[in-house]
Amino acid sequence: MNDSTTRPLRLGTRRSALAMAQSGLVAEAVRELTGRPVELVEITTYGDTSREHLAQIGGTGVFVSALRDALLAGDIDFAVHSLKDLPTAQPETLTLAAIPVREDPRDALIARDGLTFEELTADPERTARIGTGSPRRMAQLNAWARALGRRIETVPIRGNIDTRIGFVEKGELDAVVLAAAGLTRLGRMDEATQLLSPDVVLPAPGQGALAIECLAVHPVHGTALAARLADLDDPDTRAAVTAERSLLAALEAGCSAPVGALADLSPSSRLRASRGGPKADEQAVTELHLRGVVGTTDGSTLVHLSTTGHVPTSPDDVSTPLNLGRELAAEMLAKGAAGLMGERAL
Repeated sequence: MNDSTTRPLRLGTRRSALAMAQSGLVAEAVRELTGRPVELVEITTYGDTSREHLAQIGGTGVFVSALRDALLAGDIDFAVHSLKDLPTAQPETLTLAAIPVREDPRDALIARDGLTFEELTADPERTARIGTGSPRRMAQLNAWARALGRRIETVPIRGNIDTRIGFVEKGELDAVVLAAAGLTRLGRMDEATQLLSPDVVLPAPGQGALAIECLAVHPVHGTALAARLADLDDPDTRAAVTAERSLLAALEAGCSAPVGALADLSPSSRLRASRGGPKADEQAVTELHLRGVVGTTDGSTLVHLSTTGHVPTSPDDVSTPLNLGRELAAEMLAKGAAGLMGERAL
């Protein structure tokens, strides 16, 4: 790729405010990286136009297909996706050139009167109505309420962030649950009343991460565009989300199935200083801890397991996180996870 080229690189994005904000961040990073202008090309996806709930239309790929079609048609040079929306099977003609540093993967509660989940469910005379379009969230929120000896009503909702928060502001719902990453990228994190700990609500596989996708071989740039975009890749984030998505794929579940997963890279020991080695007291990240959950949407049954493996020794080592996800999926299936998922065998 010739960086002196003046033609703008065309970045495909969904039209929503969140998608535009996310793509704007990537566009600025690509401008700084390449020295070339980047223009946003707004594309409407099936998931944007359908009024059905995501669980009804399948979830998997509904926000992605139109962007990928535009890539293959040459209408855009690269696309930005929310990684949690991407199907786990990657087309050979396309490549995930970069997965930048992940934003906070947790879910966030936005409740009336600034209440937390525990406070919201404390009144035995009132059943809290909590809005979410995610079977994964429904399963874990209902299970959490059960663990507290309480009950809630989960209400399926769709719409952009304004629409969803509006249900609470208008008094139609007591709370809604949204991804913290989206609120952060829109500068609205101060509206959250509680960040939900992964100990009680695991996020969707890949939640909080963005995926920069392009043709594996561009008709003009060859492999140079993908190679240049790869400079935006964060190896730790890629290792974590690869393990999470491997779990999802091995469960044969789509992104609307009630599956949660989170991989954490953690320091296993404090190393001593040595010549050419880490500084004194610097912690070496050598462990990849993966947690997964599958459950019925009423929260009556959850399969919640975890495992730990080694961090990949190089950015090219994908087998380590892939195997970690597959191993945990096998354990979960052995514990009965298959019977808890409504979407299978994609």
